[in-house]
Amino acid sequence: MAEGQKAIGPQSKRVFINHIDSYSSECIGKFLSSCVVGASLEEAEGEEEDEVTYQIVGTVQNRRETRRSRFSSQEYFALGRQDLLQHLMECDVIVYNISENSEQLDETSWAISALHSEMNNFDGPKIFILISTLMTWALTKPIDPDDPEIPFTEEDYRRRRSHPNFKEHLSVEKLVLKMGKTKKSKLSTYVVASGLQYGMGENIFHYFFKASWLGEVSRIPVFGSGKNIIPTIHVKDLAGVIQNIIDHKPKTHYIMAVDDCNSTIGDIVKAISDVVGPGRTESVPKEDAFLLKDFTQRDIDSLTVHLRTDPVFLRNSFNLQWVCESGIVANIDRVADEYKQSRQLLPIRICILGPPAVGKSTVAAKICKHYKLYHITVQDAITEKMTQLEDMVRMDEQEGESYDTSGAQELLETLRDNMNLNEGLLDDHFVFQILREKLNSNPCRNQGFVLDGYPETYNQAMELFHSEEEESEDTRSKIPQFNQKIIPDYVFSMDATDEFLKDRVRNLPESIVEGTHYTQDRFPHHLAVFRDRNSQDETVLDYFDELEIHPEHIEVTSEEDPEYLSVTKKIIRAVGPAKNYGPSEEERAEEEMRNAEERIMLLAAEREERERKEAEEAAVRAARLEEWGKNLREVKRQEQEMLEVRALPLRNYLMRNVMPSLTEALVECCKVKPDDPVDYVAEYLLRSSAHVD
Repeated sequence: MAEGQKAIGPQSKRVFINHIDSYSSECIGKFLSSCVVGASLEEAEGEEEDEVTYQIVGTVQNRRETRRSRFSSQEYFALGRQDLLQHLMECDVIVYNISENSEQLDETSWAISALHSEMNNFDGPKIFILISTLMTWALTKPIDPDDPEIPFTEEDYRRRRSHPNFKEHLSVEKLVLKMGKTKKSKLSTYVVASGLQYGMGENIFHYFFKASWLGEVSRIPVFGSGKNIIPTIHVKDLAGVIQNIIDHKPKTHYIMAVDDCNSTIGDIVKAISDVVGPGRTESVPKEDAFLLKDFTQRDIDSLTVHLRTDPVFLRNSFNLQWVCESGIVANIDRVADEYKQSRQLLPIRICILGPPAVGKSTVAAKICKHYKLYHITVQDAITEKMTQLEDMVRMDEQEGESYDTSGAQELLETLRDNMNLNEGLLDDHFVFQILREKLNSNPCRNQGFVLDGYPETYNQAMELFHSEEEESEDTRSKIPQFNQKIIPDYVFSMDATDEFLKDRVRNLPESIVEGTHYTQDRFPHHLAVFRDRNSQDETVLDYFDELEIHPEHIEVTSEEDPEYLSVTKKIIRAVGPAKNYGPSEEERAEEEMRNAEERIMLLAAEREERERKEAEEAAVRAARLEEWGKNLREVKRQEQEMLEVRALPLRNYLMRNVMPSLTEALVECCKVKPDDPVDYVAEYLLRSSAHVD
């Protein structure tokens, strides 16, 4: 199934790449799409007429919901083999990359076999390039047993012995080479044995870059002894190798794609740690790597291989425009910059200024927590530096690392003497030195920082952020020279009225005020100094304005927001989203578990509250029912008593005037037993009544 098809021009060479959305395949596709066919041929220099370009097509691992990549003309997802063969037949060059994904081994074997069987139906010659891995050399015996350091070259490829987990890769390599020997005029095949690929965001080395960048560990682990040499190549240089194969069509069909590095894994991790992380490494058991989700079995095998190589063919036969010919260690600064830019791991540098007691530190702490930045105050930086120097002075040697304790001792004594002369404060030039060192540290260069309440004056800003490089010869520019690596990207100036600030200080707890300049006798002086500094001709805010880093002014007016939530939200809106990894998998799992627990507790609380209300309502209903029943019984009793009271005169009347005559009549009726007793009783009563009258 094709996505985003566009017409093929007459001056295009069609290139198929499998899994074009994977790490190295995507880089190769982007590289070739920007190249002109034949550009790597020396004799083609200067020829610009009738340029033939590369048109990139390929399969993707996942269906893209967004628009296809800009460098590809067609993308295929979940194709049947018959449809895939149809697309392969339309291409001039077929590149299958099995260096990243072993799941493509079976498809690759099928693809080369199917193309081989269809050679007679080709419209023109085709090139099949297999990108494999040097792990198919992992167990190759040394060329000279007496000198195991002699490197392997392409000429030794028939001697290669694969790592047990890469035997299928070796079988595919052999199949590809075999299929290219039948009709080279129709189908040329090449195998590129790639070293471990790096650059452009990283793949197999990503764990070491990420651990260094996050700064959560004091030492970056090296799995195993770290003395094994691993072959490597920058992913763009690998793309250059593919370009040269297409252009040159070399007679050598097995090519090693490696740089001149021959560095150990320990050297590589140390270089990454120095430039991105804490600067220290530690050897840990190889088995520890299996505990990490970042590595697969094949990754661990690749990182622990020991293989010395020499790219003789690349050096002598190809016209490569190397990106990192000397390897990752020698080019670690460039590789680290690529890693940060590719993954958009950009530091956020913020400076928060304002009068004393306006809430700078409270806001800075919240911003640091939100963006995972480093909170820098002058006092904390000085304390940290003094502690660091004291620790170094106590060390002679630790774990094989040497320290210049004499220099640390001298600087520590200098700082102490200066503080003794200035009532515990340091001169500005020492403060600048300490802060510049802190701002230039890897953690601040990686994630960024919030500089809290400093600099306070124009001159302090000039000295703190000045560029150590040579000044520009253009004296007409009014923009001060500054260090772009440590200058804040955002400046926020908090302010409030003097009365508001004084009221806030008066309401602070004694435990916070004690030992600070927030006391009643010291605070007015500090506030007056701040106002005076910010009313001069050149203020610290003017300095940032001149650099076109325009400060954003935030007025603090409400005492109803002690947590400064509104101020924090304004700053977050101005800065935008974080530019880092965000929460780790563990943090996300903990957050999800915490949210789940909170939901369970909330549901339990709601259920408990509901049950409590139902119980209260039931109790109220029962009480009301009981009261209603009691009232009903009382009403019935009163009615009964009333009836009895009303019936008493009637009863007396009947007993006195009616019952004696009626009783007598009934007795006589019983004696006589007439046929009609009722009539008899009536007549008897009538006669008795007449007799009485």
